[in-house]
Amino acid sequence: MTISSETDLGSRGAAFEAPAAKRPVRGRLWFVIVALLMALLVGGFWGFNTFRDHMIAQFFANMRPQPIPVAVAEAKMRVLPHLLTGIGDVEAVHQVDVTPDVSGRVVKIMFEAGAHVVAGEPLVQLYDDPDLGDLASYQAQARGAKLALDRASALATREYGPQATVDQNQAVYDEALAGIAKTQAIISQKLIRAPFAGELGVRHVELGQFLAAGAQIVTLTDLSQVYVNFTVTEKDSAVLGVGQTVRILVDAYPNRTFEGKITTIEPQISTDTRNVRVQATLDNKDHALKPGMFATATILLPPLPPVLTVPETAIEFTLYGDSVYVVKPQTDADGKAKLVALRTFVKTGERADGQVVILGGDVKPGDKIVAVGQLKLQSGAEVSISPDQPPPISAAPGPY
Repeated sequence: MTISSETDLGSRGAAFEAPAAKRPVRGRLWFVIVALLMALLVGGFWGFNTFRDHMIAQFFANMRPQPIPVAVAEAKMRVLPHLLTGIGDVEAVHQVDVTPDVSGRVVKIMFEAGAHVVAGEPLVQLYDDPDLGDLASYQAQARGAKLALDRASALATREYGPQATVDQNQAVYDEALAGIAKTQAIISQKLIRAPFAGELGVRHVELGQFLAAGAQIVTLTDLSQVYVNFTVTEKDSAVLGVGQTVRILVDAYPNRTFEGKITTIEPQISTDTRNVRVQATLDNKDHALKPGMFATATILLPPLPPVLTVPETAIEFTLYGDSVYVVKPQTDADGKAKLVALRTFVKTGERADGQVVILGGDVKPGDKIVAVGQLKLQSGAEVSISPDQPPPISAAPGPY
């Protein structure tokens, strides 16, 4: 067993304590290295972000948005048609239900449904044999009464007979003539004729059918002329006049306009609707218009003075008011000319033929107005005028 001396222990302790004195220097070195790496990393991120922001700012500073292409139209002074529109229906000038005046049984039908007939043409024959017998009887009585009257007159002329006998025979003869006239009228009533020329409708009788007086046989319509009855408001009654031209549109012929003249203006205004009833007469040679058709009537009134108008497509209708975009030249910061669209609020009026009347606002004749493409615009946006023309707008029949 070896016992270490104090001297040996001291030398060993010194050997162990010497390395411990160098450890703080190594820790500081690592701390410095880490701090430098962190500084480099943070500086790299900062430099990258700074470079990126600079490049983005430079890109947007040099980037100029392309002008928005729009189609423009010129604000012009126009003479718009002065129109007044109403709605109504078509009515035939002559239209009746053909009916018998007396009762009787149908023994002959002399027409075809849908045929054209002339005035006085026979249509239906009712049974009239008893009336023909009565007519023959009255004619025989008239011949006998005439002979008796002639004899009595001759005797009275020679003063061989009294005047009373002549008067009595005259009365008998006149009575027989009256019976003949009455019977002939009854016979003529049982031959139903067309009261005027026109087109027949659907037949409502059959052979052998008993007809009461007033029963419908067939409709008869004269389509050579028709009425159009329509109404306008009370406030427009002052501009109405007989002879004014009226244009008619019907649903059956949407691409055709019929023209006529005002022939009647109702002198009274309806107390229920405060409307005035107007009647126009139209020639209908091709029978295109049929009674009962729904019609839109437009009255051509005397023209008004010229007004400022723009296309309907140029108007933006919003809750804040109506507006248009006016294209005006400007100069940018580099001195280059450009076109910008400026929103301008306007007051609109009547519309006709695809145009809107401008009653107020900073719009003048000759201004270029954006007609197509304003949905992509904001006030002050740069625009370019497209070579394409605005789409045509079909003319409306009147104000709406």
